[in-house]
Amino acid sequence: MASKFTVRKIVIAGALGALSIALFLTPIGYIPWFAGASLTVMHVPAILGAVLEGPVVGMIVGGIFGITALVKAATAPLGIYDPYFVNPLISVLPRILIGLAAWGAYRLFRGKLAALAAATAGVVGSLTNSVLVLGALVVFSPFPLAAAAAVFVANSLLEAAVAAVLTLGVVAAWKGIESRTGKARLAEEEGDHAPRDRRP
Repeated sequence: MASKFTVRKIVIAGALGALSIALFLTPIGYIPWFAGASLTVMHVPAILGAVLEGPVVGMIVGGIFGITALVKAATAPLGIYDPYFVNPLISVLPRILIGLAAWGAYRLFRGKLAALAAATAGVVGSLTNSVLVLGALVVFSPFPLAAAAAVFVANSLLEAAVAAVLTLGVVAAWKGIESRTGKARLAEEEGDHAPRDRRP
């Protein structure tokens, strides 16, 4: 993990945070589903931040996602359980941990299996969001465990598949762009451990 929070990290964190806010302000971020639940792609920017620039950026973007969820719960709740998202243990903390989980999953395969690493990060980040949010709802609200399990099957698996596809596509495009400019670098991937070119 890199120790320095560079200008590049700040810029990417800001851009992905702005994307999270834009998704929050449009119907794309939260897609109404059944039983008062919503399908979301709001977690994808946090996953991308973790893969592209490491866990700190992913956690910052995830925190922005969580704050928008809290604001939405306080100002414009849609479902019967949305008001419980004013509790930051439900709305914010699980979203901060998306970046950490996605980064850890990406590191398992980085370098040798880049496509698998990106897709796995998407799945793990998405499932981290789902499991922690649903678990927090069960603990801190009257949301029954059976309902949480049903939402996980109906929503979370589809969200994980979408996150895997989006993460893989964006990371592949990003690597292609950066490799052409000679600046390939993903989440300290190939940067901390790859052999250096020692040609003069």
